[in-house]
Amino acid sequence: SGSRLLPDKPLSARSTITSDDGTFALGFFSPSSSGTKHYYVGIWYKNIPQDNIVWVANRAMPIADPSSAILAFTNKFNLALSDTNGQLLWMTNISATGNSSSEATGGEAMLDNNGNFILQSSEGIILWQSFDYPTDTLLPGMNLRITHRTHALQRLISWRNPQDPSPGNFSYGADPDEFLQRFIWNGSTPYRRSPVWNNFLVVGQYIESIRSTIYFTLQTIDDEVYISFGLPAPSVSSLLLVKMDYSGKMKIRTWKSNVSKWTDLQSEPNQECNKFGYCGPFGYCDNTQPIVTCKCFDGFEPNNKQEWTAHRFSQGCHRMEALRCGQGDGFLNTSNMKVPDQFVFVKNRSLDECIAECTSNCSCTAYAYANMSTKFMNGDETRCLLWIGDLIDTEKLIGQGENLYIRINGLNGKVYCLCFLCLC
Repeated sequence: SGSRLLPDKPLSARSTITSDDGTFALGFFSPSSSGTKHYYVGIWYKNIPQDNIVWVANRAMPIADPSSAILAFTNKFNLALSDTNGQLLWMTNISATGNSSSEATGGEAMLDNNGNFILQSSEGIILWQSFDYPTDTLLPGMNLRITHRTHALQRLISWRNPQDPSPGNFSYGADPDEFLQRFIWNGSTPYRRSPVWNNFLVVGQYIESIRSTIYFTLQTIDDEVYISFGLPAPSVSSLLLVKMDYSGKMKIRTWKSNVSKWTDLQSEPNQECNKFGYCGPFGYCDNTQPIVTCKCFDGFEPNNKQEWTAHRFSQGCHRMEALRCGQGDGFLNTSNMKVPDQFVFVKNRSLDECIAECTSNCSCTAYAYANMSTKFMNGDETRCLLWIGDLIDTEKLIGQGENLYIRINGLNGKVYCLCFLCLC
């Protein structure tokens, strides 16, 4: 089988190609175990018996009869998948411009040890690669584009169900307006929102069961920002992936070879309270208690106490005392928070300037500030976030999160940080 696909050797349903180290295979597969079978070209873990597909080419255009379907070079630069009747089901679609058009000889396609299917010219120039076209899975070393200055945003899109790899309801990617946070969407509706980045380079998370830290990294490539993940040193014992599951959960999974099954190291949202906006405006999900539930911020109370008591929280909370702008308003520091959605990102501000920006605007209900580890955008290493109006989709986290400063009436009997310079 080998790891290469050559112009004179198309891939048929009877053959596969395998990465040099034997980890990945590429070929035809059918995910359905019964009934009408549909066939697809995809990449899978060769030595894992279940849930092993990591990439699918023709996910929206299945093959009914694989017996004479082929994946073949159409010219020097493109691969195409066609069925028995010669119908085109999928293509790499590289335009023959620039370097490639002057190639004297055609290229080859090869399956790399990291699971990347690469189409390259005879001079080794990468013309196309599967890592640039993710389906539902992010592998270590893959980059998911989270800005769209010149290219389209990328999303991981779930399968429809375990037997159907066609695009499902759930997708994962960056907020189209603000790459500082990522979302799981159910259709076009936010379903789960990540914490906002407060350190631009790397976020590490130690996972006890694999005794290693998983690093999520932001990097700029050709003026676009990408997110990727991996372990400090690749290890054979840790086959690791991030998957947008058909159930709506974003999973970090590892293959446990000793028990031959996948283990979810993380699965979000892991409960109702963590779904987007579950606690309503000015409510937050408190993850620190044995029973995770919604609470109102200090100085706020439920809008509908009956509903709240019945564990229906979507109406949220309201202030017990109205703000008196400029007459002793203060800021309540709530720590270890996943800060709310719908913020205004004010660039190039010191902490004092960020505070002043919120203090001077009577509509500003909260602020959060972070010094970044690197000058990431336009030489700016500050991250001043302001909220105007309701605070939506907030959580209290365990051992992570950041300080959120919520504007309150400083005269309601509690000693808060009254804002003159507000450096408390």
